[in-house]
Amino acid sequence: MKTKHYLESTFYALVATIVTLALISMSFFLAEPKVGLAVDSGPFTVKQVIGDEISFLVEAASTTLTGPINGITGGTGNGTTTAVVRSNSATGYTMSIAFANNTTDNAMLGDATASESIHDMPATSSEPVFTFDTSSSSAVFGYTVSADNSSDLDDSFKDNGSACNTGSGYTYDRCWMEPQVSGFQIINRTTSTDSATTTINFRVYVPNSPSPSLVADTYTATATLTAVNQ
Repeated sequence: MKTKHYLESTFYALVATIVTLALISMSFFLAEPKVGLAVDSGPFTVKQVIGDEISFLVEAASTTLTGPINGITGGTGNGTTTAVVRSNSATGYTMSIAFANNTTDNAMLGDATASESIHDMPATSSEPVFTFDTSSSSAVFGYTVSADNSSDLDDSFKDNGSACNTGSGYTYDRCWMEPQVSGFQIINRTTSTDSATTTINFRVYVPNSPSPSLVADTYTATATLTAVNQ
């Protein structure tokens, strides 16, 4: 009888062990997919804002026009200066030129005499004229602009072959502008650049026997270029 009871107890214990192991195995296999299978997170982004900057790689240098010009019989003097700009603005930059204000708003002033007998070349409706205006009886001073990429020029300095501020072309030695105290836009670039060169050409024209008479002196105009990202 005791042997039978012992065998029954052993049997029931074995059955319980088997059932327990089976339940543990089932739990493992049910849990395993949640642990072992790969999962993706939701998408996320990493951003860094880069600011726009602008600088002059080469600033415009002072220039002396060719000459000298005779003060009575007249003549023509020409000179240039260049500026190189770097800008990382995706929409480019603008550049303007402004001349220092003198007593009678003429840009050129005699260094020793403070004479303003070289007048600003008159422009039409405050826009460049196609050819340098020599119709005045006075000595006159003006400028024009070119660029290594002519599309960078402000529309005022583009032409259609006979007039400025119209068309999309560029003609060398055309579209002359009078100096202005307020900044006048000369460049309107629409893309970034590592190096964009702007050349400004200056001219003084003195007619024969100018009126007012031209006092012998060195005449100086002072200008400032301002470049701003768009």
